[in-house]
Amino acid sequence: MKPWAARLVTYGVSGGLAALAIAFARPLPDRRPLAEVAGLADTWEEHVDTVASGETIGEVLERGGVTGDHARDAIDAAIAQRLLDPRRLRAGTRITFGSAPDDSVPSQVSLQIDVDRLVRIVRGDSGWTARVDSIAWSTDTVAVRGKVRVHLTQGIGEAAAELPRDARQELAYAVAEVYEFRIDMYRDVQPGDSFSVLVERKRLPTGVTRLGNVLAATFTNGGATIEAIRLLSEGKAKYYDQHGKSLAANFLLAPLEFRRISSGFGGRRHPVLGIFRRHQGTDYAASSGTPVRSIGDGVVISAGVRGGYGNLIDVRHVNGIVTRYAHLRGFARGVRAGTRVAMGETIGYVGQTGLATGPHLHFEVLVGGVARNPRSALQSKAGPPVAPSERAAFDALRAR
Repeated sequence: MKPWAARLVTYGVSGGLAALAIAFARPLPDRRPLAEVAGLADTWEEHVDTVASGETIGEVLERGGVTGDHARDAIDAAIAQRLLDPRRLRAGTRITFGSAPDDSVPSQVSLQIDVDRLVRIVRGDSGWTARVDSIAWSTDTVAVRGKVRVHLTQGIGEAAAELPRDARQELAYAVAEVYEFRIDMYRDVQPGDSFSVLVERKRLPTGVTRLGNVLAATFTNGGATIEAIRLLSEGKAKYYDQHGKSLAANFLLAPLEFRRISSGFGGRRHPVLGIFRRHQGTDYAASSGTPVRSIGDGVVISAGVRGGYGNLIDVRHVNGIVTRYAHLRGFARGVRAGTRVAMGETIGYVGQTGLATGPHLHFEVLVGGVARNPRSALQSKAGPPVAPSERAAFDALRAR
C-alpha cells in the first residue's frame, strides 16, 4: 500500500473499502456573521436581510435602517465603482447591515455577490465609499477510499458521504478525467473495483467547501491497479502511473465527458427495428445538446445525414482508424468534410436523429472499414514518461 494511502487512517478511515473514508470536518453554519468572517471587532453588531423577488435595493436598505440621503449615497458609491447594478440585483442576495453600538444609522452594508466576495459599502466622515472584499479560502487535503458496487459515482458517493452532493459528483468527474486515457468509467468499471483518492479541499469560514486538484489516486479495475501521481512539469500539471509513464495518450477512451452509458458493445435487440443484431459500437446516454468530442486528432471525412444513423460525423485518425458519431442533434460550427479536429474538440451535440428512441450518442470505431470493439481498437501510444530531470521529484511525490 502506498504511504499516502496508508495515512487514510489519520483522516478517519475505518472498516472496509466501502466505509466512510474522508476526514471531513462538519461544515460550519452557513449563517455565520460576515463580520466574524471578515475579522471585524467583537463589539460589532449586525443583522442579515435577503432581497425578495421584485424588491429593490432601496427597499432593503430602508428596512435595514439606511434611509433617505444615506441610502442614495450608499447606492451611488457602489455604482460609481461599478460594483453594483441595482437593476440586476438577484432575489436571494444576502445583505448584511453592520453597526457600532452607538450608531444611529448602520455604518456598513455588505452584499454577498459570490461565495467568496462581498461588496462592502462603508459610511465614514466623508460619506459612503465602496469596495470589494475577498474572503480567504483555507486549503488542506482529504483522502477518500472506497469500493464500486454499481458505478464510480455511487462508489464516491458512499465513500465520501460527508461531502455535499455536488462535491461528491465533482470528485467522481475529477477521477474520471484523471483516468480518461486508461479507464472508460462507462464501460470498464466493474463491481468490486476499488479506489483511493487524495484531493485538495478548499473551505471558507462560512463552511462552503470546494474541491481542488486530485494529487494522487489508485484505481483497481478488474484486478489491475493503476496509480496516478500529479506532477507539475514545465508549469503544467500532468499525471503519471506508478512506473512514471504518462497517463495521457493519443486517444481518449470516451467521446463524452463523464456521463452514464446506456449499453455496451455486442449483440442486442435494436430498439426501433425490433430485431436482434450486432450493435456495432457503444451508446452513451446523455441529455440532448451535450457536447460530443473527437477522441483524437484527425480529419473529418463526412458530416451529414446517413440513414438510420441520422446526423453523422466520421473522423479519420492515424493507422487507418475511423471514429463515428451518430444520432447527433447537429454539428459544431465549422465542422464539415475536410475539417481538421483536435483531440477533445467539440464536433457535435447529442441528439435523437435517425433510428433513435431517445437522446444518446452512438459511437463506433472502425479499423480498415470494419467495426471493432472500441475497448481493443483504441490501444494507443502513451505520452512521454517522467523526464530524467524530474524523476527525483516524482519519486518523492510517490513516496509521500
